[in-house]
Amino acid sequence: MRRQSKFDSINVVPFIDIMLVLLVIVLTTASFIQTGVIKLDLPNSSSEVKEKNENELKISIKNSGEIFFDTTKVDKKELESELLKHPKSTPIHLYCDKKTAFEEFVFLLDILKKHEYENLGIITQDE
Repeated sequence: MRRQSKFDSINVVPFIDIMLVLLVIVLTTASFIQTGVIKLDLPNSSSEVKEKNENELKISIKNSGEIFFDTTKVDKKELESELLKHPKSTPIHLYCDKKTAFEEFVFLLDILKKHEYENLGIITQDE
């Protein structure tokens, strides 16, 4: 007759409990991670524009009308002078919140057209 020692079996229930708690923490914090630095609610589109990350200028318009060049806020009065610091061959990606007044978007496009910037891409969300 063999005696059963208390170390013959491993109780995995506490290990499973710890793993489930860690899983909940990871899933909860993962939903707060954002892909962009400036939070925008982009409009949906069925077409796709691929970003190439080649010395491009990202211009973002928030729904409040604030304009950002990459992560730097630019005043509307200084927009033209800041834009002219970039060569006309620079790829420009336009990010515009879908709740932004169309007037803000047209204001930016007018300045781009006035100075003959033509390498533009409008970034949207995939449907």
